[in-house]
Amino acid sequence: MQRSEQENPESAARPLWYLVQSKPRQEDRAEFNLAQQGYCVYRPCLMVEHIRRGRRVQVEESLFPNYLFIQLQRWVDNWYPLRSTRGVSRLVAFGGEALPVEDQLIDEIRCRLAAQPLNTVMQPGQKVEIIQGPFRGLDAIFQTHRGEQRVQLLLEMLHRPVSVTIPIADIRRSA
Repeated sequence: MQRSEQENPESAARPLWYLVQSKPRQEDRAEFNLAQQGYCVYRPCLMVEHIRRGRRVQVEESLFPNYLFIQLQRWVDNWYPLRSTRGVSRLVAFGGEALPVEDQLIDEIRCRLAAQPLNTVMQPGQKVEIIQGPFRGLDAIFQTHRGEQRVQLLLEMLHRPVSVTIPIADIRRSA
């Protein structure tokens, strides 16, 4: 029994959050299988925009890849099925003892994710490089998206800013 549980017997009765490490790229599988077993699981995720095959797509990504949180009661829940659950690697422990994660931390993560806007691939004003087409090799400034497959850029041509619209697959972010 942990020292804080000896001092406060109520904490042993209420469920606490713990950290679970999943197998590589299997956190969604671990989350599903743990939930199927009746455990309360939380995997913080972000919606991120990627470019795939020249199109913008929204993808859900874990905030902490290969990790998720599980709520367990110290002396009530059966912890043994965790080790054999598909997708789960281990319960994170220090010195052989699984340490609880503060409820305030979980609440703070939830609040911040709820307030988080979609992480777009490019922001207005960001520098990009044109990698193919008639303007190949030129640097430009991203202005906005024009539909699913095109973007509007600001180029400097003949010492003047010129706005052009080109396919999104023809650009990449500058380093």
